[in-house]
Amino acid sequence: MAPRVSIIIPTLNAAGELPPTLDALLPGVEVGIIREVIVVDGGSEDDTRQMAEAAGAEMLTTEPSRGGQLAVGADLAKAEWFLFLHADTHLHEDWASAVAHHMQSAETAAVFTLRFRARGLAARLVAYWANARTRLFDLPYGDQGLLISRALYEEVGGYPDQPLMEDVAIARALKGRLRVLDATAMTGAEKYLREGWLRRGARNLLTLTRYLAGTDPVVLAQSYQKR
Repeated sequence: MAPRVSIIIPTLNAAGELPPTLDALLPGVEVGIIREVIVVDGGSEDDTRQMAEAAGAEMLTTEPSRGGQLAVGADLAKAEWFLFLHADTHLHEDWASAVAHHMQSAETAAVFTLRFRARGLAARLVAYWANARTRLFDLPYGDQGLLISRALYEEVGGYPDQPLMEDVAIARALKGRLRVLDATAMTGAEKYLREGWLRRGARNLLTLTRYLAGTDPVVLAQSYQKR
């Protein structure tokens, strides 16, 4: 029997995005590779809990810190593989076969090829850069998902309990042990559309640069949320 995976999703007021994210997991249910879906909520004030429970997910509530939420989910997960997803990341229908193949044949971690759910050249260019950054520098962001075995997750120390850049922290720990799956994760583009692709991209790059230079993630999160 193929290895099975625990899906772990951190949420905070994600009622608008969570249902299609959960619906996109159905191919994994059909082929039997999903052991459980764990939604770790940071204190939502909308219908996130009801949405998760209606879909049959296990629902946990903890302090709002995405890194901490992911770590809590991993601590409670029962499968030998974890798939961490953002609440607005919708996997393409071919995801299950790619994940099953990776779990059977690889010792590395893996992320998905990124696309934005938006039209236009800017969306394609930003996605191209994200995928190139991943392949060249082993530096994906969390909206590309992360498929990782329990053993490797524990070896690198898991997700740090920090409110921002937790995806970069674990990616750096996994350097040289990441591959890009031939399957697509389609993420929301609302922040880019609201702020502008250039402005949002520059802001993300500045935040990443400050983090790599040693700025406290708590300070970065406070600055990030003010804008």
